Amino acid sequence: MTRIIRFADESGTVRTGVADGSGAVRPFDGVSRVADLLRLPTAELRALVERTCEAPAVFTESSVLLLPPLDGLMELWAAGVTYERSREARVAESTEQSVYERVYEAERPELFYKAPPWRVVTDGEPIAVRDDSELNVPEPELGLVVNRQGDTVGYVVADDVSSRTIEGENPLYLPQAKIYGGSASVSPGIVPAWELPDTADLRIRLVVRRDGSVAFEGETSTAAFHRDPHGLPAYLWHAQPFPDGAVLCTGTGIVPEMDFTLRGGDTVEITIDGVGTLSNPVLGDQAQLDWLVDAVDEPLIRRRERRGHAAS
Repeated sequence: MTRIIRFADESGTVRTGVADGSGAVRPFDGVSRVADLLRLPTAELRALVERTCEAPAVFTESSVLLLPPLDGLMELWAAGVTYERSREARVAESTEQSVYERVYEAERPELFYKAPPWRVVTDGEPIAVRDDSELNVPEPELGLVVNRQGDTVGYVVADDVSSRTIEGENPLYLPQAKIYGGSASVSPGIVPAWELPDTADLRIRLVVRRDGSVAFEGETSTAAFHRDPHGLPAYLWHAQPFPDGAVLCTGTGIVPEMDFTLRGGDTVEITIDGVGTLSNPVLGDQAQLDWLVDAVDEPLIRRRERRGHAAS
Protein backbone atom coordinates (compact mmCIF):
# COMPACT_ATOMS: atom_id res chain seq x y z
CA MET A 1 0.00 0.00 0.00
CA THR A 2 1.20 3.49 -0.86
CA ARG A 3 1.80 5.92 2.01
CA ILE A 4 2.43 9.65 1.83
CA ILE A 5 5.39 10.47 4.07
CA ARG A 6 7.37 13.43 5.34
CA PHE A 7 11.04 12.67 5.91
CA ALA A 8 14.54 14.07 6.38
CA ASP A 9 17.47 12.86 4.30
CA GLU A 10 21.01 12.42 5.64
CA SER A 11 21.74 16.14 5.25
CA GLY A 12 18.70 17.06 7.32
CA THR A 13 16.74 18.35 4.32
CA VAL A 14 13.02 17.80 4.84
CA ARG A 15 11.04 16.37 1.92
CA THR A 16 7.72 14.72 1.21
CA GLY A 17 7.13 11.69 -0.96
CA VAL A 18 5.50 8.31 -1.30
CA ALA A 19 6.67 5.01 0.15
CA ASP A 20 5.52 1.64 -1.11
CA GLY A 21 5.27 -1.77 0.46
CA SER A 22 8.87 -2.63 -0.43
CA GLY A 23 10.24 0.36 1.47
CA ALA A 24 11.13 2.33 -1.66
CA VAL A 25 10.73 6.11 -1.32
CA ARG A 26 9.97 8.47 -4.19
CA PRO A 27 10.05 12.21 -3.38
CA PHE A 28 7.47 14.59 -4.78
CA ASP A 29 8.95 16.96 -7.32
CA GLY A 30 9.19 20.42 -5.80
CA VAL A 31 6.91 19.77 -2.80
CA SER A 32 8.65 19.80 0.58
CA ARG A 33 5.63 20.16 2.89
CA VAL A 34 2.55 18.09 3.63
CA ALA A 35 0.81 21.45 4.02
CA ASP A 36 1.33 22.13 0.31
CA LEU A 37 -0.15 18.73 -0.56
CA LEU A 38 -3.24 19.52 1.50
CA ARG A 39 -3.79 22.75 -0.40
CA LEU A 40 -4.59 20.64 -3.45
CA PRO A 41 -8.08 19.38 -4.29
CA THR A 42 -8.40 15.62 -3.86
CA ALA A 43 -8.24 14.83 -7.58
CA GLU A 44 -5.03 16.84 -8.02
CA LEU A 45 -3.42 15.22 -4.98
CA ARG A 46 -4.32 11.76 -6.23
CA ALA A 47 -2.88 12.53 -9.67
CA LEU A 48 0.36 13.79 -8.08
CA VAL A 49 0.67 10.69 -5.89
CA GLU A 50 0.02 8.30 -8.76
CA ARG A 51 2.42 10.15 -11.05
CA THR A 52 5.14 10.08 -8.38
CA CYS A 53 4.63 6.35 -7.83
CA GLU A 54 5.70 5.79 -11.43
CA ALA A 55 9.03 7.62 -10.97
CA PRO A 56 12.29 5.83 -10.06
CA ALA A 57 12.91 5.27 -6.36
CA VAL A 58 15.45 7.68 -4.85
CA PHE A 59 15.61 6.54 -1.22
CA THR A 60 14.62 3.65 0.99
CA GLU A 61 12.76 4.03 4.28
CA SER A 62 15.81 2.69 6.12
CA SER A 63 17.98 5.48 4.68
CA VAL A 64 15.75 8.39 5.72
CA LEU A 65 14.24 9.67 8.94
CA LEU A 66 10.45 9.49 8.91
CA LEU A 67 8.84 12.56 10.48
CA PRO A 68 5.36 13.37 11.79
CA PRO A 69 3.17 14.17 8.76
CA LEU A 70 2.19 17.65 9.99
CA ASP A 71 3.83 20.96 9.14
CA GLY A 72 3.08 24.50 8.00
CA LEU A 73 -0.22 25.86 9.30
CA MET A 74 -1.69 22.40 9.84
CA GLU A 75 -3.35 21.68 13.19
CA LEU A 76 -4.11 18.51 15.13
CA TRP A 77 -7.66 18.32 16.52
CA ALA A 78 -9.67 15.57 18.16
CA ALA A 79 -13.24 14.49 18.79
CA GLY A 80 -14.57 13.08 22.03
CA VAL A 81 -17.32 10.72 23.17
CA THR A 82 -17.86 9.17 19.74
CA TYR A 83 -18.01 5.58 21.10
CA GLU A 84 -20.30 4.18 23.80
CA ARG A 85 -17.22 2.99 25.72
CA SER A 86 -15.90 6.57 25.76
CA ARG A 87 -19.17 7.84 27.16
CA GLU A 88 -19.14 5.17 29.89
CA ALA A 89 -15.57 6.04 30.85
CA ARG A 90 -16.18 9.79 30.96
CA VAL A 91 -19.29 9.30 33.11
CA ALA A 92 -17.31 7.06 35.48
CA GLU A 93 -14.47 9.53 35.94
CA SER A 94 -16.34 12.83 35.95
CA THR A 95 -17.98 14.89 38.68
CA GLU A 96 -20.27 16.28 35.95
CA GLN A 97 -21.59 13.07 34.40
CA SER A 98 -24.55 14.50 32.49
CA VAL A 99 -22.25 16.61 30.29
CA TYR A 100 -20.91 13.49 28.58
CA GLU A 101 -24.27 11.80 28.34
CA ARG A 102 -25.74 14.83 26.58
CA VAL A 103 -22.88 15.29 24.11
CA TYR A 104 -23.01 11.59 23.22
CA GLU A 105 -26.60 12.00 22.02
CA ALA A 106 -26.27 15.53 20.62
CA GLU A 107 -26.09 16.31 16.93
CA ARG A 108 -23.05 18.57 17.41
CA PRO A 109 -19.90 16.61 18.37
CA GLU A 110 -17.31 17.49 20.98
CA LEU A 111 -14.24 18.85 19.17
CA PHE A 112 -11.07 20.20 20.75
CA TYR A 113 -7.67 21.45 19.71
CA LYS A 114 -4.84 19.03 20.39
CA ALA A 115 -1.45 20.25 19.13
CA PRO A 116 0.50 22.38 16.63
CA PRO A 117 2.73 20.44 14.23
CA TRP A 118 5.99 21.01 16.14
CA ARG A 119 4.62 19.36 19.29
CA VAL A 120 3.47 16.15 17.56
CA VAL A 121 5.67 13.05 17.87
CA THR A 122 5.63 9.93 15.72
CA ASP A 123 6.57 6.25 15.78
CA GLY A 124 9.50 5.46 18.11
CA GLU A 125 9.41 8.86 19.81
CA PRO A 126 8.29 9.33 23.43
CA ILE A 127 4.90 10.42 24.69
CA ALA A 128 4.49 11.61 28.27
CA VAL A 129 2.12 11.63 31.24
CA ARG A 130 1.39 14.64 33.42
CA ASP A 131 2.89 14.49 36.90
CA ASP A 132 -0.13 16.31 38.36
CA SER A 133 -2.61 13.62 37.29
CA GLU A 134 -2.99 10.25 39.00
CA LEU A 135 -4.72 8.61 36.03
CA ASN A 136 -3.25 8.95 32.53
CA VAL A 137 -4.19 6.85 29.51
CA PRO A 138 -3.46 6.39 25.82
CA GLU A 139 -6.41 6.84 23.49
CA PRO A 140 -6.00 4.94 20.20
CA GLU A 141 -7.83 6.68 17.38
CA LEU A 142 -8.30 6.72 13.64
CA GLY A 143 -7.04 10.07 12.37
CA LEU A 144 -8.57 11.75 9.33
CA VAL A 145 -6.18 13.78 7.17
CA VAL A 146 -8.31 16.59 5.79
CA ASN A 147 -7.36 19.02 3.02
CA ARG A 148 -8.09 22.75 2.99
CA GLN A 149 -11.39 22.12 1.20
CA GLY A 150 -12.57 19.93 4.11
CA ASP A 151 -12.29 16.63 2.24
CA THR A 152 -10.77 13.57 3.89
CA VAL A 153 -7.79 12.57 1.73
CA GLY A 154 -6.04 10.09 4.02
CA TYR A 155 -5.79 8.25 7.32
CA VAL A 156 -3.25 7.90 10.13
CA VAL A 157 -3.01 6.12 13.48
CA ALA A 158 -3.21 8.59 16.37
CA ASP A 159 -2.77 8.54 20.15
CA ASP A 160 -4.69 11.24 22.03
CA VAL A 161 -2.86 10.81 25.35
CA SER A 162 -5.09 12.11 28.14
CA SER A 163 -5.08 12.93 31.87
CA ARG A 164 -8.27 11.38 33.24
CA THR A 165 -7.90 12.83 36.74
CA ILE A 166 -7.77 16.42 35.51
CA GLU A 167 -10.66 16.15 33.07
CA GLY A 168 -12.71 14.26 35.64
CA GLU A 169 -12.36 17.04 38.21
CA ASN A 170 -14.12 19.51 35.91
CA PRO A 171 -14.92 19.41 32.16
CA LEU A 172 -13.56 22.96 31.90
CA TYR A 173 -10.13 21.49 32.61
CA LEU A 174 -10.26 19.62 29.29
CA PRO A 175 -7.48 21.71 27.63
CA GLN A 176 -5.10 20.91 30.48
CA ALA A 177 -6.00 17.24 30.34
CA LYS A 178 -5.51 17.04 26.59
CA ILE A 179 -2.92 19.65 25.56
CA TYR A 180 0.60 19.29 26.98
CA GLY A 181 4.05 18.16 25.91
CA GLY A 182 3.94 14.49 24.93
CA SER A 183 0.17 14.20 24.57
CA ALA A 184 -0.03 13.79 20.78
CA SER A 185 1.42 11.08 18.57
CA VAL A 186 0.63 10.30 14.93
CA SER A 187 1.94 7.54 12.65
CA PRO A 188 4.44 8.70 9.99
CA GLY A 189 2.60 7.39 6.93
CA ILE A 190 -0.64 8.79 5.52
CA VAL A 191 -2.68 6.10 3.79
CA PRO A 192 -4.49 7.80 0.88
CA ALA A 193 -8.27 7.70 1.20
CA TRP A 194 -8.67 6.25 -2.31
CA GLU A 195 -6.58 3.23 -1.24
CA LEU A 196 -8.78 2.60 1.80
CA PRO A 197 -12.30 3.30 0.53
CA ASP A 198 -14.10 1.39 3.30
CA THR A 199 -13.35 2.36 6.91
CA ALA A 200 -16.62 1.08 8.36
CA ASP A 201 -15.11 -1.92 10.18
CA LEU A 202 -11.39 -1.45 10.87
CA ARG A 203 -9.95 -3.37 13.80
CA ILE A 204 -8.18 -1.16 16.36
CA ARG A 205 -5.90 -2.77 18.95
CA LEU A 206 -4.02 -1.27 21.91
CA VAL A 207 -1.24 -2.96 23.88
CA VAL A 208 0.62 -1.37 26.80
CA ARG A 209 3.79 -3.19 27.81
CA ARG A 210 5.48 -2.77 31.19
CA ASP A 211 8.60 -4.52 32.48
CA GLY A 212 8.44 -7.11 29.73
CA SER A 213 4.78 -8.00 30.27
CA VAL A 214 1.45 -6.81 28.92
CA ALA A 215 -0.02 -4.35 31.43
CA PHE A 216 -3.14 -3.63 29.39
CA GLU A 217 -4.63 -4.63 26.08
CA GLY A 218 -7.90 -3.83 24.39
CA GLU A 219 -9.60 -4.03 21.04
CA THR A 220 -12.45 -2.31 19.24
CA SER A 221 -13.57 -1.56 15.70
CA THR A 222 -14.66 1.51 13.81
CA ALA A 223 -17.96 -0.36 13.44
CA ALA A 224 -18.62 0.69 17.05
CA PHE A 225 -18.70 4.42 16.23
CA HIS A 226 -21.81 6.12 17.58
CA ARG A 227 -21.61 8.77 14.85
CA ASP A 228 -20.16 8.80 11.33
CA PRO A 229 -16.53 9.99 11.71
CA HIS A 230 -16.58 11.39 8.19
CA GLY A 231 -19.20 13.87 9.32
CA LEU A 232 -16.84 15.42 11.87
CA PRO A 233 -14.76 17.67 9.55
CA ALA A 234 -17.83 19.66 8.51
CA TYR A 235 -18.27 20.83 12.11
CA LEU A 236 -14.58 21.64 12.46
CA TRP A 237 -14.41 23.55 9.18
CA HIS A 238 -17.59 25.54 9.87
CA ALA A 239 -16.76 29.21 10.63
CA GLN A 240 -12.97 28.83 10.51
CA PRO A 241 -10.42 28.26 7.73
CA PHE A 242 -7.71 25.61 7.61
CA PRO A 243 -5.51 26.86 4.76
CA ASP A 244 -3.06 23.95 5.14
CA GLY A 245 -5.58 21.33 6.22
CA ALA A 246 -5.62 19.42 9.50
CA VAL A 247 -5.55 15.99 11.11
CA LEU A 248 -8.70 15.17 13.07
CA CYS A 249 -8.63 12.30 15.58
CA THR A 250 -12.04 10.65 15.66
CA GLY A 251 -12.35 9.44 19.26
CA THR A 252 -11.52 6.24 21.10
CA GLY A 253 -13.44 3.07 21.83
CA ILE A 254 -10.74 1.66 24.13
CA VAL A 255 -10.51 3.11 27.65
CA PRO A 256 -8.99 1.14 30.56
CA GLU A 257 -10.80 0.76 33.86
CA MET A 258 -10.11 3.29 36.60
CA ASP A 259 -7.44 1.11 38.22
CA PHE A 260 -5.03 1.50 35.28
CA THR A 261 -2.67 4.37 34.55
CA LEU A 262 0.27 4.83 32.20
CA ARG A 263 3.70 5.02 33.84
CA GLY A 264 7.10 6.19 32.73
CA GLY A 265 8.90 3.23 31.15
CA ASP A 266 5.78 1.78 29.53
CA THR A 267 5.49 1.27 25.79
CA VAL A 268 2.22 1.93 23.97
CA GLU A 269 1.49 0.17 20.68
CA ILE A 270 -1.58 0.92 18.57
CA THR A 271 -2.52 -0.95 15.40
CA ILE A 272 -5.34 -0.09 13.00
CA ASP A 273 -5.97 -2.57 10.20
CA GLY A 274 -5.23 -1.07 6.81
CA VAL A 275 -3.68 2.07 8.32
CA GLY A 276 -0.60 1.02 10.27
CA THR A 277 1.08 0.73 13.67
CA LEU A 278 2.23 3.41 16.10
CA SER A 279 4.60 2.61 18.97
CA ASN A 280 5.80 5.05 21.63
CA PRO A 281 7.78 4.78 24.87
CA VAL A 282 6.28 6.69 27.80
CA LEU A 283 8.01 9.37 29.87
CA GLY A 284 7.02 10.55 33.32
CA ASP A 285 8.64 13.97 32.86
CA GLN A 286 7.41 16.33 30.14
CA ALA A 287 10.65 18.33 30.36
CA GLN A 288 12.39 15.44 28.60
CA LEU A 289 10.54 16.52 25.44
CA ASP A 290 12.03 20.01 25.32
CA TRP A 291 14.13 18.86 22.34
CA LEU A 292 11.03 19.17 20.14
CA VAL A 293 11.62 22.92 19.95
CA ASP A 294 15.13 22.45 18.52
CA ALA A 295 13.92 19.69 16.20
CA VAL A 296 11.87 22.24 14.25
CA ASP A 297 15.09 23.50 12.63
CA GLU A 298 17.23 20.40 13.22
CA PRO A 299 15.04 17.38 12.40
CA LEU A 300 17.88 14.88 12.78
CA ILE A 301 17.70 15.49 16.53
CA ARG A 302 14.74 13.13 16.38
CA ARG A 303 17.01 10.26 15.31
CA ARG A 304 19.18 10.77 18.37
CA GLU A 305 16.18 10.76 20.66
CA ARG A 306 14.71 7.62 19.11
CA ARG A 307 18.00 5.77 19.42
CA GLY A 308 18.31 6.83 23.03
CA HIS A 309 14.93 5.44 23.95
CA ALA A 310 15.42 2.27 21.90
CA ALA A 311 18.60 1.56 23.84
CA SER A 312 17.03 2.18 27.27
